[in-house]
Amino acid sequence: MKKMLASTVAVMMMGTTLIACSTPTETKTTNTDTQSSAAAAAVSYPIKTSKTLTYWGEMNGNLTGVKTSHSEVPFFQEWQKKTGVPLKFTAPPTGQVKEALNVMLASGDLPDMIEYNFLTDFPGGPEKAIKDGYILKLNDLIDKNAPNLKKYLKEHPEIDKLIKTDNGSYYAFPFIRGDEYLQVFQGPIIRKDWLDELGLPVPETIDEWTAALRAFKEKKGAAAPLSFVSKPRFFNESYNGAFLGAFGVNRNFYIENGDIKFGPAESGFKDYLTLFRQWYQEGLLDKNIATADTKAIDGGFASGATGASIGNAGGGIGKWQPLVQGKNPKAQLVAAPYPVLKKGDTPKFGQRASAFDSGGMVAISTKAKDPALAVQLLDYGYGDEGHMFFNFGNEGVSYNTENGYPKYTDLLLKNPDKLAPAQAISLYTRGSYNGPFVQDKRYAEQFFTMATQREAVNVWKKTDANKYSLPPITPTPEESSEFAKIMTDVNTLVDEMTLKIILGNEKVDQFDSYVAKMKSLKLDRAIEIQKAANDRFNKR
Repeated sequence: MKKMLASTVAVMMMGTTLIACSTPTETKTTNTDTQSSAAAAAVSYPIKTSKTLTYWGEMNGNLTGVKTSHSEVPFFQEWQKKTGVPLKFTAPPTGQVKEALNVMLASGDLPDMIEYNFLTDFPGGPEKAIKDGYILKLNDLIDKNAPNLKKYLKEHPEIDKLIKTDNGSYYAFPFIRGDEYLQVFQGPIIRKDWLDELGLPVPETIDEWTAALRAFKEKKGAAAPLSFVSKPRFFNESYNGAFLGAFGVNRNFYIENGDIKFGPAESGFKDYLTLFRQWYQEGLLDKNIATADTKAIDGGFASGATGASIGNAGGGIGKWQPLVQGKNPKAQLVAAPYPVLKKGDTPKFGQRASAFDSGGMVAISTKAKDPALAVQLLDYGYGDEGHMFFNFGNEGVSYNTENGYPKYTDLLLKNPDKLAPAQAISLYTRGSYNGPFVQDKRYAEQFFTMATQREAVNVWKKTDANKYSLPPITPTPEESSEFAKIMTDVNTLVDEMTLKIILGNEKVDQFDSYVAKMKSLKLDRAIEIQKAANDRFNKR
């Protein structure tokens, strides 16, 4: 139960795994054009319907430059065939999802289904979206038309608790990580071939990291020994517990001894700033760290300027390993543990996503022409057939069953068009990202084609993040609006403080004055709101 409730409030995103208990099976019945909402929802796929539903959602980043619309993607083409429901897709511009949603809501011209994170990215949260008349409360619709999801939630009450509001409202079809293995996918990554050459161990402590980065700079000529993505937030990737966690804090709210704390207002954050200021002054951090994006990190590894970063097992090690080998065939990237101050200690924080991921959820709008049909379409992903399709695609095309194991074909892992596995898998399945389904561990076992990727998850999962993480709480609409206003100001201040102190534009001693400013911006009230929401969650 504790493991399934684990949640990483700050971040982003990726993960996967096979459901622990049996996946619900689809029951058989009739078509939906004539089905009344009062009928018990048993569905035979493909559904016979003359209606076309509309679907709004962002294109997966793995498909950028590969396909221009959902309608061109084999997965979405097959989804319509298997469910029998024709779909018309609309995709917001990449990176402008929130802005596009606001424009759409203001216009009143809503699609039948909206794929959007209403839990954390909608002002006021899901209850506000329901109250304002944008999306439907789904309790009755799920009860009558979604036997697969209903069965899954009955068998997994710990998940059921996560995906509804404090009022008990179901508001979207959820993305669920079906195994703990899928909840951990990010952490420190380092050039092991350099460490071996220099006679250094894979660093575990901050002191060992300092020694390794100095050696990278002095002995390997690395211009940016440690670099990581700082977009959209400065030092974003270092906040999930990597380095920052060594000082007993993280970048967000967490719970400790029953109290809600905000990491940047704690003394450990000052220690973190002191370390990174020192590293920056010594040239151990990328001198362009404040503006580093994915393209810059890729270039740093490819040129040999960078020897360590923070990234995912798939999109980090999987992407950077070929780049470093392009310059040195013997180069090897491996995962390093989340750092600690004292050797042998267990890291307090680390990346660990919740079993319920609020990304990829699909809500049904109040303008839906046939809500029951939309529910039946979305329920497909939680049945046996839909589970296999979402995770592995079409048997005989994207996977074959070998000794009971769904094994991806060369179309995905050795794509004839030279697409990377992440791209090819995203063309034929949704296993590699998210959506309305339960993710299967067997996807990750194959997506991580290198032993170093599979081992990375085992290295990074050894933290105490579960003990301190807040669950996916839902403040009331009023609390959510107040909280958002407070934290917009507080987070802007924290980013300013971090940037100025680490880059040497202000002294570390200014930290205390920044904490005072956070208090003046009503940080304590934000903590009260988080505590109230957490208390209500615990009573669900």
